[in-house]
Amino acid sequence: MTITSRHKEFEAITRQIKFDILVADDFVLSELASVVDVLMIANRVSVSPIFQWTFRSLHGGSIRSRTGVLVETQSMTERPDADYLFVIGNSNPDNPALSVGSHVSRYTYRNAQVFLLAEAASRYISEHGNRHTALTTHWENSAVLRERQGVFDAQSALAVEDGKVVTCAGMSSTMDVVLLLIGRYISAAAKMTVADIMLHERIRDYSTQQPFSGVKGTNTGDAELDDCIELMAANIEEPLPINELVRVLGISNRSLERKFRMYLDTTPNTYYRELRLSKANNLLLNTTMSVREIGLACGFGSGFSSLYKSFFGVTPLTLRKQRRQSQS
Repeated sequence: MTITSRHKEFEAITRQIKFDILVADDFVLSELASVVDVLMIANRVSVSPIFQWTFRSLHGGSIRSRTGVLVETQSMTERPDADYLFVIGNSNPDNPALSVGSHVSRYTYRNAQVFLLAEAASRYISEHGNRHTALTTHWENSAVLRERQGVFDAQSALAVEDGKVVTCAGMSSTMDVVLLLIGRYISAAAKMTVADIMLHERIRDYSTQQPFSGVKGTNTGDAELDDCIELMAANIEEPLPINELVRVLGISNRSLERKFRMYLDTTPNTYYRELRLSKANNLLLNTTMSVREIGLACGFGSGFSSLYKSFFGVTPLTLRKQRRQSQS
């Protein structure tokens, strides 16, 4: 059964989604920040926090990044209860702390999905990979593996999902991976709002080739859909009718409907409304604008409070009051 974006958001709110983030000494700080910042901002733009995370290492304690930043961690557990495990890359793929095959098995056994970034993916490939398995890692690590192991068929995609294990290129593409992941629990419009706050211009799909290949990808998987979403985002206060959007894009209504269904599992009107509601939610939580001013700024001439409540399950004034009380 297909879950609509709105239902996905309410489903996630009823139970927080847990992330364990595993680091070893000399971990890549930008990868850790990409995971945590996306989750933190997703919580900020949601009615209530959806995601929680725990920093872990093999034995717990302070772990130092290769830039000298210390992170306090808890030790790995024999019975993990997280929904996802992210294993952060390291400056040295031979670091024994990246040999985490037993921990990967513990998480996947409990139906969690494991994301292995850069050197962590490389280490997993060298220990468990074979030519029949879908795998990827950072292109530098692929070159090293080819030198060591001869013929090596790792892909040059940003990420490759093979059941419960996802190998990833890491580095800046970590943000793309996490943005795509949170899209399982929040609406497409809310996900784009998080990306906008991060000043992340384009969310790359897993299949996007790593930049060294010279292949240019798209945000959604379709260039015309990208253009449509840009037009929507540029016309929040005075929304464009769908007929005007398709006229500017030079495509038919049916074609646009099909693209939204295929790539975002929604309709143009629903996506546009949710995009405006997500913008309104951000203004509500992070400005002192009145509810009426926010409604007008997001293209809702009347009925804004009722529409907001029908989507988020609470009125704008109630949410603002709750957020202020939680911060006091």
